[in-house]
Amino acid sequence: IEFVQEPAALQNQFASDHWLQHFLEWRLPKAQFEKAKIELERFAVRVGPEMMDLAQQAEAQEPRLVQFDAWGRRIDKIEMSPAWDKLAAIAAEEGIVAEGYERSLGGFSRLYQLAKLYLYHPSSAVFSCPLAMTDGAARILEVLAPKEIKSRALTRLTSRDPKQFWTSGQWMTEKTGGSDVSETSTVARQKGDHFELSGIKWFTSSVTSQMALALGRIEGASEGSKGLSLFYLETHRPDGSLNNIRVLRLKNKLGTKALPTAELELDGVPAQLLGEPGQGVKNIATMLNITRLYNSVCATAQMRRGLALWEDFSQKRIVFGKPMAKHPLYQETFGVHLTNFVTCLALTLTVAELLGKEECNEASQEDTVLLRFLTPLVKLYTGKHSIWTMSEVLEGFGGTGYLEDSGLPVLFRDAQVFPIWEGPTNVLSLDVLRVLQKSEAWEVMKKDIEAQLSAIKSKELQVVAETARARLGQVDSYLTAMKSASLEDWQAQARTLSLVLSELYSGVKLISWADWGVGQKSGSFPQSLATVASEFWKRPNTTLRPPQDSLYRTLKI
Repeated sequence: IEFVQEPAALQNQFASDHWLQHFLEWRLPKAQFEKAKIELERFAVRVGPEMMDLAQQAEAQEPRLVQFDAWGRRIDKIEMSPAWDKLAAIAAEEGIVAEGYERSLGGFSRLYQLAKLYLYHPSSAVFSCPLAMTDGAARILEVLAPKEIKSRALTRLTSRDPKQFWTSGQWMTEKTGGSDVSETSTVARQKGDHFELSGIKWFTSSVTSQMALALGRIEGASEGSKGLSLFYLETHRPDGSLNNIRVLRLKNKLGTKALPTAELELDGVPAQLLGEPGQGVKNIATMLNITRLYNSVCATAQMRRGLALWEDFSQKRIVFGKPMAKHPLYQETFGVHLTNFVTCLALTLTVAELLGKEECNEASQEDTVLLRFLTPLVKLYTGKHSIWTMSEVLEGFGGTGYLEDSGLPVLFRDAQVFPIWEGPTNVLSLDVLRVLQKSEAWEVMKKDIEAQLSAIKSKELQVVAETARARLGQVDSYLTAMKSASLEDWQAQARTLSLVLSELYSGVKLISWADWGVGQKSGSFPQSLATVASEFWKRPNTTLRPPQDSLYRTLKI
């Protein structure tokens, strides 16, 4: 009989994810956790075959741009897979965005909402990207929009009715630069009670959305980022035609193939100013905080999906006379990436909780500072680890992992977007540097870490905490020594420093989580978590290089 390898299969992605369950049990009040557990386990059934089949269909039928109709009229219609629209409907029905604004769990609403996104993303063909921009736009409208825009748009962005639900685009990137928006050339001309936007938007995802938020420069405004303003616009007229927008082309990307990303020409698009003139970059930061957190949730969820498939496969694949899962080298390799994933999960959900507290006015001043500091850190940290883990997952499946019809390469290709979208690692590292230099962020983080480590009760974890405390001292001494360094030296070390800070804070959070779990004395899982925390702190730390030893100085490229 011919041998046929049994493929990897997924169990219920909430019921089998003890890491997510345990973190939510730690952070949520008991009654809220029990309610959330029932709802998330139900939803996890839906993200299985139902959504996975839709995602495959959406990937197979990529967006198609039809620029002209049969009579030569310019229509710029983007044809989407019906499966893409069904994934949008599921997002609305399940309240992936709405949960964050209904705030039924008070300050814990964001934590619960983003746990739901974590389940949704890996089966969504990256419809999570439009949801990120939709959520970010909803928050900006909630804070800045006049009553009439809130009534028309905010209610749709947060609707659970698929027929009413809108998504939003985020139009910032232009030819002159990606993360550097200071060279934005889109012009905003005032026409009575509104503005008209004209210019080229170079990289616009979620291009089929019903609305967008865009940066533009009001005629006569100063150059640079201080002259930019934020605008609300609707992409289509009442008859369904594009609203003075031309789609120049769809981008041919490495991954996220089902997601339509386009190059647009704006030719007098009607728009409404949001907030004060010249405050566009400051105002868009509200959106970026949310989209960067979405990016982190999705990167972590991608890791979880890959590891779940790899773990299942390892129990079915017989190599050298026994299941791959029984080989010590597999266990060592898998354990490294499991530890990475758990650490990313702890950091990501911590930031989600902080965001929820801030939005419900439950955050302390220190919480707010910590949220601002951790947001770029969690995005850069999870983005990098997601690619590394997904590469190892493909390798773990051998040659089959390289085959498109295994469904694995798409997970790897799509992971590459995480360290790029919403700011690549270097740009985020410079953002971290600005926070360090303009606020008491490090003092707040240090105080928080010291409090967490002082609260550890488990004797086993107190030993681990001493290792973390020693690392805290090293980082503090390094930052003290760097106070006299030049701006160029700070910038050269910004990336390394950002990774060190991410490791430090997430590793300490891991100890606190494990200590709580051990204190519960329920089952074997808490001990597994304690082992992960211990293993994390046995690893070599990222090296902090003094300025005189930096590659920037020694190579002189």
